[in-house]
Amino acid sequence: MTDSDPKHTPPADDEAQAAARPKKRKPVQWSMIFIVVLVAVSMALVWRRDGTQGVITIFLSDLWLFGEILPRVLAGCLLGGFIAAVLPHDKVSKSLGPHSGLKGLLIGAAFGAILPGGPFTAYPVASALLAVGADFGSTIAMVVSWTLIGYGRAITWELPIMGTEFTLWRIILSLPMPILAGALGRFVYVRVKERLDP
Repeated sequence: MTDSDPKHTPPADDEAQAAARPKKRKPVQWSMIFIVVLVAVSMALVWRRDGTQGVITIFLSDLWLFGEILPRVLAGCLLGGFIAAVLPHDKVSKSLGPHSGLKGLLIGAAFGAILPGGPFTAYPVASALLAVGADFGSTIAMVVSWTLIGYGRAITWELPIMGTEFTLWRIILSLPMPILAGALGRFVYVRVKERLDP
């Protein structure tokens, strides 16, 4: 059988295709189990104190809140899915991957700083970047930058309430944090992976 045979695929190509595919997530993880246990314990405590009516009141209130939040969650997840489908894997891996160096951390931090919206936008986008080739370091830099520097919150809330001087100093002092967190995340991830996969 020759290399030109269409039925013959080199093993290296199979490995590359497998690595390019996003990993499937388990529907139930330890965090979900932990939250379910906390909910059950809290519900038992409320039932013991306020009876069935107390549990029903809280359930109906949270059901209304869930209905308000659901469209945002759906929009954020759709955004993450479309970004993962549209972005070219090779370019993302080159700009934000494990070999992108300081440039990848800077791009991730800058993207996080200008990313609008709340957690329903930021986390699906971060997940999409990981799926298309960004490494832990660049994605950590993006999330930390969105959390600390995010211009949307600074302009909408911080500037009018805390004032210009406080906001500017807080942003200036926060600037190195995403880069440091991303570099540390990249370093720790590589070391842990080396130990787990010798």
